[in-house]
Amino acid sequence: MDEAHAAPAGLWKRYAGHFRIGAAVNRRTLDSHARLLAEHFNSITAENEMKWGSIEPNPDDFRFEVPDRMAAFATARGIGIRGHTLVWHNQTPAWVFSGGRMELAERMRRHIQAVVGRYRGRIYCWDVVNEAVADAGGDRLRASPWLEGMGEDYIAHAFQLAHGADPDATLFYNDYNETDPGKRAKIHGLVGDLRREGVPVHGIGLQGHWRLDAPSARDIRASLDLYASLGVRLQVTELDVSVHAGREPAAGAAEPAPELLERQAERYAEIFAIFREYRAVIDAVTLWGIADDATWLDNFPVRGRKDWPLLFDTHHRPKPAFAAVARGVEPAR
Repeated sequence: MDEAHAAPAGLWKRYAGHFRIGAAVNRRTLDSHARLLAEHFNSITAENEMKWGSIEPNPDDFRFEVPDRMAAFATARGIGIRGHTLVWHNQTPAWVFSGGRMELAERMRRHIQAVVGRYRGRIYCWDVVNEAVADAGGDRLRASPWLEGMGEDYIAHAFQLAHGADPDATLFYNDYNETDPGKRAKIHGLVGDLRREGVPVHGIGLQGHWRLDAPSARDIRASLDLYASLGVRLQVTELDVSVHAGREPAAGAAEPAPELLERQAERYAEIFAIFREYRAVIDAVTLWGIADDATWLDNFPVRGRKDWPLLFDTHHRPKPAFAAVARGVEPAR
């Protein structure tokens, strides 16, 4: 890295008095982005390797090699690990949902006990249930194979099992579109009801897949206020800032325009200023990736459309967004 693009050392150190700074990793980026990870992040999340379809593709066929490697990498460097995710309607094999309620409940039990139990004491928090709330309409919960097969209490059951497998882990409900007024009311209602019933839901994860123009700062603050009113911990679990407006077609640009990167930097500055305001309730902010050469947004929502949503560019150099996040936050001494 040349001096012109040198990043101030230790982004996580700058935020040590605020919250953890995390990044999502996969089996490739754990190696190819290891320097950035070790220097700037003190929490990691497996992008896909701890999801059910990856870790248990067949009944009792647990594949821990890559998650174990991630855990060893993190432990050796004093980096925390977020577990992601135990119960989700996506990336879960079809065999899990065959049979009736008792069969599904037993498979959930075996899976959670095996996975959470293996990493007990090493993973500091888990996204226990992911994206269970409906986006629109009058129903609170998303129509999913879990809901159909086990009923509404599948969520409570998952949290109880995770807590039994590791009583010291902080357990999160995690979702997207979490700042939408209608959906955030549903998330708030669900988590509030679960906690009143004594279910061990300790936190809410705001995924944070945001854009240059949305959500508004007002909606971000309103959401943080509403969720914090439940007395839970908050984490931003999958943050990125797309430079595209939505499902517009691929523009074919090889690199983003400088003015676009400046707008993105202003947006990151605004977002992190809000996070710092709420540091009393936010425990961690995790970027969904490390650098722009490896981002899921290159294939979503438009396949093959290049995006540049992270703090480091495709050559692993700090972007204006990195400077915006680091600016004004002094490293811990």
